[in-house]
Amino acid sequence: MSKAGALDLASGLGGKIDKTDVLSAVEKYEKYHVCYGGDEEARKSNYTDMVNKYYDLVTSFYEYGWGESFHFAPRWNGESLRESIKRHEHFLALQLGLEPGQKVLDVGCGIGGPLREISRFSSTSVTGLNNNEYQITRGKELNRIAGVDKTCNFVKADFMKLPFPENSFDAVYAIEATCHAPDAYGCYKEIYRVLKPGQCFAAYEWCMTNAFDPDNQEHKKIKAEIEIGDGLPDIRLTGKCLEALKQAGFEVVWEKDLAAESPLPWYLPLDKSRISLSSFRLTTAGRFVTRNLVKVLEYIGVAPAGSQRVQDFLEKAAVGLVEGGKKEIFTPMYFFLAQKPLTEESQ
Repeated sequence: MSKAGALDLASGLGGKIDKTDVLSAVEKYEKYHVCYGGDEEARKSNYTDMVNKYYDLVTSFYEYGWGESFHFAPRWNGESLRESIKRHEHFLALQLGLEPGQKVLDVGCGIGGPLREISRFSSTSVTGLNNNEYQITRGKELNRIAGVDKTCNFVKADFMKLPFPENSFDAVYAIEATCHAPDAYGCYKEIYRVLKPGQCFAAYEWCMTNAFDPDNQEHKKIKAEIEIGDGLPDIRLTGKCLEALKQAGFEVVWEKDLAAESPLPWYLPLDKSRISLSSFRLTTAGRFVTRNLVKVLEYIGVAPAGSQRVQDFLEKAAVGLVEGGKKEIFTPMYFFLAQKPLTEESQ
């Protein structure tokens, strides 16, 4: 896990955005969302700008609090957050049946925590696709430190327009990333195109469950909090993901909401009632310390103006995620394994 400290947090705030423009970027980002009068269509039509602003603004917060792998995981009693995250990544590699020497694509790779872990676990070469320049720069440095820079690389591109020839990869995966796509079908169709026939695509998707009621005001508020706090144009129902996969040409091997059977709640790291020394920065006390640290760093000019606003919408996301999890209307780990048929005729 990352050892990012307070100065790393301060220096990284805003990503590639000029430090004098961070506050303006925060204001523009907020206006995309329902809480500030934005609408879904605007978020979808401007998803590249919205998601890029989001990750420029929040990546250093993520790394400071969460580590190098920005995702949730099912968790056993007695298992640390770090252990559960690694196991979740290994599970994905095993489901894909990865073999040494294979070429693998990580769609929406963040700063590359999962791709480094999966590459070392399976002895594969992993290409991380990301449209955010700051995250790629950070990921390359972490690859070098980890010693995987010869087998793992990054490509800057939009996952709605993958810059690879047809049938390029032996496997493709996405970990809580394609939820940023404005259109699941368009994204899955591109993944289908670059995957070799007979090979598999596996993902953990952020979804609203069938328990979500679009007419329930509390449910809508929770959904909006997750969207602004996590840079999402919309949050699809699990059934919509399944429908989009089949429409793109995939044969679904199996699918399941892994959150439903997690021995410990997936949202436990963000739950205010929890106390933890191993992941202190995510606890209520840890977030209180971070909030005041950011306030001080912004006041003395080490962190750019607008940093507290970023902390605020991340706090809003945490509240929405915990409530969505407790009410079982949201899951961050709708899993599916889908195969590209050996021939087009087999569809």
